[in-house]
Amino acid sequence: MKIRSRVTEDELHAYVDGELPADRHGAVEKWLAEHSEDAARVAAWRAQAEGIRARYDATAAEPIPDRLKLERLPRARRSWAAAAAAAAIAAFLVGTGVGWMARGASAGPSGFELFTSEALDAHKLYVVEVRHPVEVPGADRVHLGQWLSKRMGHELRIPNLEPLALKLVGGRLLPGPTGASAFFMYEGPSGERFTLYCARSNEPETAMRYRAEDQAAALYWADRELVYVTSGPANRDQLQRVAQAAYDQLEGQAAKKTD
Repeated sequence: MKIRSRVTEDELHAYVDGELPADRHGAVEKWLAEHSEDAARVAAWRAQAEGIRARYDATAAEPIPDRLKLERLPRARRSWAAAAAAAAIAAFLVGTGVGWMARGASAGPSGFELFTSEALDAHKLYVVEVRHPVEVPGADRVHLGQWLSKRMGHELRIPNLEPLALKLVGGRLLPGPTGASAFFMYEGPSGERFTLYCARSNEPETAMRYRAEDQAAALYWADRELVYVTSGPANRDQLQRVAQAAYDQLEGQAAKKTD
């Protein structure tokens, strides 16, 4: 399975907002025809957007009352009034904008932003450690998996990345946005390190999403009550190979368990 062929949630939002590139329309429409749950979500987002337009378009088209026009104010007061008007307009757009409402967003960051930030912070903190990069060494792989599974309240699987010449250094327990989180570290023959962050979440299943930050980067996906973030050097092709190998194993093991 090649994850890049899947339609992402961001593309679905862009499709609703009329911002999707033309060359992706066919792929998105085919995806919606084959995935009824996503088609229902898109229909709900569109209904929300139409409701917002019906309620606010008429107000937005009304002329500005003379008492609010800035040119009628004394010169000394115009700069203050302009700033106040800009702030009011910004607040209106944030509170009632079509995209904001269609996404059902809250004031906080998205799951993607939240978990990738946690994972990248942990990655940058521990990959530079020489003596204490992990709590439990890779030689105790079975104990590491059992311990972190118990602490997270969910069975975890530790991918074997040796076919990519990446040896398991070990792992550690981390605090996370939804409780205990697991963190695994791998090291290559040249000393390059990659990490896999895992946390409990009710995020909807999603394809991989990429984020780069300074000299590090991350690939995020959500699946079966868990979110995963693979982090490493900011080389997207290399990181994609590592993340794909981890995903394939985790997906394959989960499928075997449900058979």
